Amino acid sequence: MKILIQNGRVMDPASGRDELADVAIAAGRIIAIGNVGADFHPSRTLDARGCVVAPGLVDLAVRLREPGQEHAGMLESEMAAAVAGGVTSLVCPPDTDPVLDEPGLVDMLKFRAEKLHLARVFPLGALTRGLQGEVLTEMAELTESGCIGFGQAEVPIVNAQVLQRALQYAGTFGYTVWLRPQDFWLGKGVAASGPLATRLGLAGVPAAAETIALHTLFELMRGAREPAHVHLCRVSSAAGLALVRQAKAEGLPVTCDVSVHNLHLTDVDIGFYDSRLRLQPPVRQQRDRDALRAGLADGTIDALVSDHNPVDSDAKTLPFAEAEPGATAIELLLGLACKWAQQDGLGLMQALTVLTSGPQAVLGASLGTLQASVGRIAVGGVADLCIFDASTPWTVQPASLRSQGKHTPFGGHELPASVRATLVAGQLAYQAAEFERTVHA
Repeated sequence: MKILIQNGRVMDPASGRDELADVAIAAGRIIAIGNVGADFHPSRTLDARGCVVAPGLVDLAVRLREPGQEHAGMLESEMAAAVAGGVTSLVCPPDTDPVLDEPGLVDMLKFRAEKLHLARVFPLGALTRGLQGEVLTEMAELTESGCIGFGQAEVPIVNAQVLQRALQYAGTFGYTVWLRPQDFWLGKGVAASGPLATRLGLAGVPAAAETIALHTLFELMRGAREPAHVHLCRVSSAAGLALVRQAKAEGLPVTCDVSVHNLHLTDVDIGFYDSRLRLQPPVRQQRDRDALRAGLADGTIDALVSDHNPVDSDAKTLPFAEAEPGATAIELLLGLACKWAQQDGLGLMQALTVLTSGPQAVLGASLGTLQASVGRIAVGGVADLCIFDASTPWTVQPASLRSQGKHTPFGGHELPASVRATLVAGQLAYQAAEFERTVHA
C-alpha cells in the first residue's frame, strides 16, 4: 500500500529533523520526506495538519502476560494497547509462564505476535533456567530464536558467582544482560523505606537494596576481561543513579531506564493504602523523583519506559501489602513523557528522544537489520510512525483503555499529546475515532 502523510510536523530526534513536510510510504518503507514526486500516487492520504509525525515509540519494559497469565492480559489486548499509545516496538521480559528459557517458547511468542500485524515484539530470554539463578540458559540458541538480550525480570541472582559467569559468557559473545538492580534480601518489602512506610506499617525497601546490587554488578564488570553490555532496568533512587553516572564516567558499558511511575509519583501518593501504587520498584521520596527527572534530562538515564504490567481486579483490589504489583501504562507513555518535558521546561524533542532514539541506542546491534530503522525516520527506513496531536490534552479514563488491565495510578489525570494514528511497516495499525481526515485516493 502507498500512503502519503501530508502537512505534518516531522520530528526525528535521531537526525535532529524538525520541519513541516510530507512523508511518502510504499512497500512498508519511507521513500520520500519533503520532496514527494508528482508521479507518486497514494492509495491513502492522511492529513496530519496540526499534528506531529514522529518515529514509532520504543518501549523497553512491557509485559504482555501471555503465555500463562491470560487472566491479566491477552496478547491481542496488550498489542492493541501498544499501538493505541504510539508504541511500534516493545521489549518483553522473560517471566512468562512458562519462562522464556527455551527456543520453542520464544518462537511461539514471536509467531503469535507477528500474526497480529501490530507492534514489533523483541523478547528477552531468561538468563538462568526457570529464572532460578543457578544454571545459565543456552543463550546462543535463544538468540537464534529472536531474543535480543537476557534478563531475570524481577528475580535477583543471589549467587554472585553465577552472575559473574553470566556476565563473562555474555561479554564473550556480545550479548546484552538486562537486570533490575535489587538485593534479594533487602528487596522483599512493599513500599519505599521512609517515614510514610513506617506510619502505614508497610515493610520497606531501602535504597540500599538498589545500591548494594549496583556495587556488586559494577565490581564484577570491572574485573571482567570483556565486560558485557548491561542494561539496568528501572533505576529508582538518587543514590543508585549517582552510581550509574559514575560507572558511565568510568567507561563501563552500562545503560539504564526509568519507569513513568518513578518519574512522576512519590510514596506520598500511596495515600490511604492505594493499591494502584503497589509497584516494583516502589515509588520513592521526592528527592529521588527529582534526581531521576534530572538524570533523564541530562542523558544519564537513556530511556523512559512504561513498565506496563496489567493486573486483573481480583489481584489488585486487596490490602496494599497483598495486592499484586503492577499497573497499566503503555497507552500513557507518550503523554507522561510530554508532561515531564513541559513541567521541567524541556522541549518536545527531548520528550521524543527518551522514547525513540534513546531506547533504540540501548537495543543497538541487537535489532539486526532493523537497527537503522527502529526509533527514527529516514528515507529507506521501515515506516514505523506515530502521529499525535501535541496541543490537545486528554483525560485518562481507565475503563476506556484498550489494555485488559484497567488499574493505573494516573486515572483522572490530564495528559498532553493524544495519539491520532500509528503505522507499523507502512500499515495503519491504529487510528483514533476522531482522526477522520483520512482520504482514499
